[in-house]
Amino acid sequence: MYTGIRKEDLLKEPIRHIDIKSLDVVPFVDQMGETAFQARNLARAASILDRMQRDRECAVIMTLAGSLISAGLKQVIIDMIEHNMIDVIVSTGANIVDQDFFEALGFKHYKGDPFADDAVLRELHIDRIYDTYIDEDDLRVCDDTMALIAGSMKPGAYSSREFIMEMGRYIEEKNLDRNSIVYKAFEKGVPIFVPAFSDCSAGFGLVHHQWNNPDRQVAVDSVKDFRELTRIKISNDSTGLFMLGGGVPKNFTQDIVVAAEVLGYEDVSMHTYAVQVTVADERDGGLSGSTLKEASSWGKVDTVFEQMVFAEATIALPLLAGYAYHKKGWESRQSKNFNAMLADEPVSV
Repeated sequence: MYTGIRKEDLLKEPIRHIDIKSLDVVPFVDQMGETAFQARNLARAASILDRMQRDRECAVIMTLAGSLISAGLKQVIIDMIEHNMIDVIVSTGANIVDQDFFEALGFKHYKGDPFADDAVLRELHIDRIYDTYIDEDDLRVCDDTMALIAGSMKPGAYSSREFIMEMGRYIEEKNLDRNSIVYKAFEKGVPIFVPAFSDCSAGFGLVHHQWNNPDRQVAVDSVKDFRELTRIKISNDSTGLFMLGGGVPKNFTQDIVVAAEVLGYEDVSMHTYAVQVTVADERDGGLSGSTLKEASSWGKVDTVFEQMVFAEATIALPLLAGYAYHKKGWESRQSKNFNAMLADEPVSV
């Protein structure tokens, strides 16, 4: 099927990332708090996020689900890392590998059309995420780079955090784009966990690596992920959750309270603070829409400072993060550098 449309005709307007530093949204969000529905919920959530920043004992864990980096939210998360506003990230693989690391390699996401002819896009090697385009050929380079990184590592089973640190090291050694979540987290000692690590470009790269290295393999151990994240909870009892979307990152992070109890730490606290942004509905019993009050029944989340915000993340995140940034509760907050604490975890061989 030849249509006369060229690839370069479609991949020409890059997505530009939102800069929360450029506009003080505090007065606007405060006004939302005097209204109703999700505007009021968002304002209360913003105040809870600010409270997390002011609680010097609190470790803030951010969870990422959905296509966020491709949608222009990368800089928001980078700014939060740089200003010590988040201490741990738990994410889907797509956000960290296919989108953030992908851009660190020099590639871009582009404005697209949700009503485009997907058969034409397929012919042109263009992948679509709603109204965003990605060059499939560039994505294959990302896959290959993941295999290359795996091949450079000592054989053994690593947590996804350890593998992602090697991705940060790769960015540094190859002098790639350092305005990257992966790199800034590597630089600041912020652990990034991807519990379903194979469900992204990393999976293709690791399958290629293991297929071609049957006797010298690198693997990613999701149980080690769970153990390491639980260790953070045990070492830093006060925790706050800032969750975008739901899915595996949400449940994985909530579960560390129960995991700590299973390991004999009966006095571990539920997550003290929790904010979730989601468009999912709770009525079907699905995880992404399950409320934080429901999580309290499982002994995971306290209900004093919790807030659901039923809103889409590209709208809600800049307002929430922008509010906390401009309130400046983070100014004397110190980096917790949990990567340094976890550095003595042995690699399984």
